[in-house]
Amino acid sequence: MRRRTKIVATLGPATDDPKVLRELFIAGVNVVRINFSHGSHDEQQERIELVRRVSAAVHRDIAVLGDLQGPKIRIQKFRDGSVILKNNAPFILDAALRPNDGDEHRVGLTYKKLCQDVAAGDLLLLDDGQLSMEVKKVVGKRIHCQVKRGGRLSNNKGINRMGGGLTAEALTAKDRKDIRFAAEIGVDYLAISFPRDAKDVERARRLLRKAGGKGFIIAKIERAEAVTNIREIVDAADAVMVARGDLGVEIGDAELPAVQKQIIELTRDRNSVVITATQMMESMINSAVPTRAEVLDVANAVLDGTDAVMLSAETAAGNFPVETVTAMDRVCRGAERHKLTQVSQHRMQERFEFVDEAIAMATMYTANHLDVKAIVALTESGSTSLWASRIRSGKPIFAVTRHEATRRRVALYRGVYPIDFNINDWPPAQAEARLLRQMKTKKIVSSGDWVILTKGDHSGVSGATNTMKILRVK
Repeated sequence: MRRRTKIVATLGPATDDPKVLRELFIAGVNVVRINFSHGSHDEQQERIELVRRVSAAVHRDIAVLGDLQGPKIRIQKFRDGSVILKNNAPFILDAALRPNDGDEHRVGLTYKKLCQDVAAGDLLLLDDGQLSMEVKKVVGKRIHCQVKRGGRLSNNKGINRMGGGLTAEALTAKDRKDIRFAAEIGVDYLAISFPRDAKDVERARRLLRKAGGKGFIIAKIERAEAVTNIREIVDAADAVMVARGDLGVEIGDAELPAVQKQIIELTRDRNSVVITATQMMESMINSAVPTRAEVLDVANAVLDGTDAVMLSAETAAGNFPVETVTAMDRVCRGAERHKLTQVSQHRMQERFEFVDEAIAMATMYTANHLDVKAIVALTESGSTSLWASRIRSGKPIFAVTRHEATRRRVALYRGVYPIDFNINDWPPAQAEARLLRQMKTKKIVSSGDWVILTKGDHSGVSGATNTMKILRVK
C-alpha cells in the first residue's frame, strides 16, 4: 500500500552528505524544508542544488519549501551567556540596553516596540514557554516584570505574550531579501512565519511574484490572531502549517489539540492543504526509536486528515535522520489502514463552483463506490488532483503532467503521486493507451484493472478538465 500522508524533512548539517539525502528520499521524504532562520544564501543554494541532483538520480519528484524566519521577538545577550532567574524575583526587559550587557537583573530586546505592546498584568513567556514573567509596569523603554516560573535563561531566546497581540510585522527586512532569493532558486513553496491575517499572506505573494517566483504560499499558524482569522488565512493561502511551538505558547497547551483538529478539518473543507509540524518525533534527535507518545501524535494527525507531517531538528541536526523518516513512514502507514481514513462525506450537500472541481468530486465518489485500482488525472496545474485528494479514500490519485513544477507541487498533496508524461507526444487516439502501458510497466496497474481517468478536451490548458472516463487496462 502506498503511503498517502506526505513527509516534510528539514535540511541541515545532518543531511548534507549526498548518501544520507539519497537514503532519506528512498525512505519516503516528499518535501524538503529550507529554514531561512539558519545559514547563508550560499549554503542554502548548495543544499537545494544537491536536492535536485539526488532527486533526479533516484527518480523522485521532491518539492522544496523555503521557510521565512519572520519577526521572531527575542531577548538579546547576557555578559556571561546565561543567567538563573528565581521565582518571584524582579527582572527588566530593557529596550535601551546594549545588546551584550544582560545580567541577572535585566536584558536587552531585539524588538524595541515591545514596550508599546504590553501592559501591567500581561504574562510573557520566554524560551518556548520554559520561563514566564508577569508585567508589573512599563516605564519608557523598560518593562518591569516579576518572574513566575524561573530557570536558566540564555542568549537570544524568544518571547511570546500569552493570548497574542504583539504588533510586529509578519515580513521583516530579512524576509524580503529571502523572498527574492527564494524566487531566484525557484522554491515550490514559501512559508510565511507569524501571519496575522489574509493581508500578510497576500503581501508575501505579491513580493514573491514581483521577484519572479512562482511558488505557492504556506501560512504558518503560530499566532493567537491567526487562529481568530483562520478562515480568511486558509482562503488566502495555498496551504497552512500548524506550527505548534509558538502557537502552543500563545494559546496554551490545553487549547492546542482541539485547535489543531479544527484547522485540519477547515483546510480540507476549504480545499486547501495542511502540514502538521513541531516536535513530532523530537526524541529521535538522540534516539533510534520514537516514544509511544510521538507515535500517537503522528498517527492522530494522520487520522485527522493532515496532508503532511513535518520533521525539523530530527532530520536537520539529529543523529538518526534516516531512522526517523523510516519510523514516521511506518506510523503513517499504520494509521492509514484504519477505515476512518478511507471514508468521507466531504461536501456531499454542497454545490461546486468550477467544472474541474465537479469532475474531481464525481471521480472520487465513483472511485469509492466502484472497484477501481487508481484515479489518473491528466493535469496542467495539479488542481484536479488537489480537489480529488480532499475526499478520504484508499484509492491512489496519480497526477499526470509534463510540467516538472506541477509534479513537485503535488508531492505535498495527500494521496497524490506525480507521473511524468506528456500527452502531447502522442496522437489523441493513442495517448491514453500509451499512458496506461507506462503505468503497467511501472507496476502501478495490471491487466484487467479498472481506472478512472480525468482530462480536458483541450490539452495544455490549465483548469479545463471536463471529462471523466472509466477505463480497463488491457
